[in-house]
Amino acid sequence: MTLLSSLRGRVFLASALLAVLSIGIALYLVNVRVTREAENELERQIRATGALVDELRTSRTETFTLMARLIADLPKLKAAVVTNDPPTVQDIARDYQEQLHAALVLITNAAGEVLYANGGPPRLDLVAASQPPIDEALEGHESRELLAEPDGILQVVTVPITIYETQPEMLGTLSVGFRLDDAFAAQLKTITGSDVAFGMDGQILAGTRPREEYPRLAAYLREDGISRVSLDDGEFEALAQMLSTAAGTPENSGPVALILRSRTDQLRSLQAIHTGLAVTALLAVVLATILSYGVARTITRPLADLTTVMGEVAATGDLTRKIVLNPGRRWDDEDVRLLAATFNTLTDSVARAQREISQKERLSALGGLSTVIAHEIRNPLMIIKATLHTLGKHDGSPTALREAVADINGEVVRLNRIVTDVLDFARPIHFEHVPTDLNVLARESAAAAESAQPGPPISVVIDPALAPVTTDPERLRLAVVNILINARHAVQAAVPVPADGPVAVEADSGSEGEKALVEIRTEMANHHAALLISDRGVGIEPADLAHVFDPYFTTKRGGTGLGLAIAKNIVEGLGGTIAATSVPGHGSEFRIHLPLMS
Repeated sequence: MTLLSSLRGRVFLASALLAVLSIGIALYLVNVRVTREAENELERQIRATGALVDELRTSRTETFTLMARLIADLPKLKAAVVTNDPPTVQDIARDYQEQLHAALVLITNAAGEVLYANGGPPRLDLVAASQPPIDEALEGHESRELLAEPDGILQVVTVPITIYETQPEMLGTLSVGFRLDDAFAAQLKTITGSDVAFGMDGQILAGTRPREEYPRLAAYLREDGISRVSLDDGEFEALAQMLSTAAGTPENSGPVALILRSRTDQLRSLQAIHTGLAVTALLAVVLATILSYGVARTITRPLADLTTVMGEVAATGDLTRKIVLNPGRRWDDEDVRLLAATFNTLTDSVARAQREISQKERLSALGGLSTVIAHEIRNPLMIIKATLHTLGKHDGSPTALREAVADINGEVVRLNRIVTDVLDFARPIHFEHVPTDLNVLARESAAAAESAQPGPPISVVIDPALAPVTTDPERLRLAVVNILINARHAVQAAVPVPADGPVAVEADSGSEGEKALVEIRTEMANHHAALLISDRGVGIEPADLAHVFDPYFTTKRGGTGLGLAIAKNIVEGLGGTIAATSVPGHGSEFRIHLPLMS
């Protein structure tokens, strides 16, 4: 319990236990996954081998069928069969047998009598067994069958020998065959890497395994799916692949290819992997234990001073309490010193922020509202009152009446603008993001600002390579137009420009020359899209520059002080940033950065 009562002990035990459990679980999962993959790979290989064996047998059967058709159609063979003379047929048939490397060549006449059968009496027994296919061939149909032999299975193809195409005349039959024996099984093993055995009638007839194992293997000829077989040299996976199911052949006696794949060899190759994983896991556990102990000591010793002071600050709320570390302490390091310095700075910042927030809340509540009411609403009301007093006189001329009505209408419009700006600043902004071309938006904003009132022209400089951004074009255009109008006012305050000045000039991003009085520029900047609005106006004093985005702050006669504050809210709501730089007497620049995707 002493080990668990300290932070160092708990950190050590938790780290060591986490390392051991992580490594153990990872080792177990890797071993299980590797073994499962090996089993699955073994199953895929044995099924692929079974399909390949049947495909090779089928392909060879098709080849023999094609060759039998070609030989049966040769005039030389037909002429020999018509003689019905076995010696005449024998010489020709022996040549064809050597060319085909066939295990069986059997030729009969139209009556089904044997004219040639190679191999002696055992072959004649096969002939008798194959009489139904011969009868079928005499009727004009090809046939294929598999016949059991003491040392393998004989694949026989029988085709008719006829003359005349329109009305065929039957001359006899030709049967050719090849053997599925030990030699054929050895060829398949060389190709597939699997042992192969051929069985029929419930017994193994040929294969690559020793013959003393045939009785044991015969029991798996009719097993469905993949079975597991224990033989003298290990454990094998066995798959019974049916070769054919001829009509009338019992289901349990048809020809079968038994595919055997060594499971022992497959899993033996995994032993080295398991051993390597176990050794790695053991070393990792030892290293993790040592590292956990070292981490526990390096964390808990320096944290003692930190947690003590933090606890006192949390209990008393005294933000003047500081963390003082002993520089000569053994476990004192740079990270802990940085954490202590950060905590001390944070407490100072929190205390200072509390004081500033308290003061700003009071000033904002009193100064902001009083400024708007006193300087923006009161003046229009006084003008309206004076105008109404003028209207009250009975001797007013029609011209004076029209001027008074115009004054009242102008002041009402001004009051409506003040109320609208205050509401726009106070209410939440809802954005609708769509793909937007900032170059098009810059042109439209310049046109809108120029049409709002007379003033200097606006130069538009675009970056043709600027990619579209995802933003709210209407809200962004409102902010940009507001800044452009302010820029034109600043230029007019410095250098009066005729109201009928030239229209906006559009230039490429690489153009050079004297800077325009008011300019809006688009460009790429550090993976962001940028809108730069600059002017050559009166500029902003350094003391005022820090407050240009504050609500109700304005240096313009008749302004509400909300235009730039609303623009800042829009830009930041779109995920961007806005900043201002200015040199008094030379002009100002507002830079808006927007993410390419928001």
